Amino acid sequence: MNIVLMGLPGAGKGTQAARIVDELNIPHISTGDMFRAAVKEETPLGLEAKSYMDQGQLVPDRVTIGIVRERLGKDDCANGFLLDGFPRTVPQAEALDELTKDLGRELDHVIYIEVDEDELLKRLTGRRICRDCGATYHVLFAPPKVERVCDRCGGELYQRDDDRVETVANRLKVNMEQTEKLLQYYQKTGKLHRVDGKQPIEHVTDSILSLIRGSEK
Repeated sequence: MNIVLMGLPGAGKGTQAARIVDELNIPHISTGDMFRAAVKEETPLGLEAKSYMDQGQLVPDRVTIGIVRERLGKDDCANGFLLDGFPRTVPQAEALDELTKDLGRELDHVIYIEVDEDELLKRLTGRRICRDCGATYHVLFAPPKVERVCDRCGGELYQRDDDRVETVANRLKVNMEQTEKLLQYYQKTGKLHRVDGKQPIEHVTDSILSLIRGSEK
């Protein structure tokens, strides 16, 4: 089963990826993990990617796609894979179609965990961190016993600048614009499935697994 998992920041993509690969016994392949592995193994593409990352530059599509090709060609992907964080653009999606074809495979599903902007803002702006010990809380999902006070050490809890509403809203806007183009691309292929990400975690997992298993019948 070859799957691309999509979702905006805060949609719960990482949580669902871990649950799905455990259930299906396929590797979870994230862009970051791929880059780190290629750099550690000192492959030619990995070293080239490192040269860009060390300069704080984006890794070009040519290099990224080459690393994806190497990763999908490994033995543990023989029975399928779950891609997380790739593709991010339509050109990358087109390249993925070509390289899976070259490998004698094709994508089975593109799953988009759908959560509205208001809910994402609640999830992403609710984090609070202790200034003294670094403990992390969430005002809705994991609040401290006393507001703004760390349960562990009594330190002051604060909100990081990149968790503020204005910053998060801008990040979501950029991601939404990019994601919408990808969704339109995959909608045309008939492989796109939208799953309600506002459900409890277990229900989201069940929804994803149901549509995957339904396609196997």
